[in-house]
Amino acid sequence: MRLDKYLKTARILKRRTVSKELADQQRVVNGKVAKPSTDVKIGDEIRVLFGYRELSVRVLMLQKQVNKNDAALMFDVLEEKIIKKDAPNNR
Repeated sequence: MRLDKYLKTARILKRRTVSKELADQQRVVNGKVAKPSTDVKIGDEIRVLFGYRELSVRVLMLQKQVNKNDAALMFDVLEEKIIKKDAPNNR
């Protein structure tokens, strides 16, 4: 399954176009910088950087369609952290 489609189907990101844009900006990493068309396999680790949030997940299941409740079963969250914005210098 394509990386952008997986991120959308698993409901990690809300829209496939957003998934594609993040991947195009080299913000989605699967061990290395990945394109939207990168093939995702069970066991792969994906790191997504968006806004001030970094999310690392492991792929547990691949399905073309899932309902909202089952989408959370498609991945396991390895790490989630907030990236703090640098404070401006007070001069």
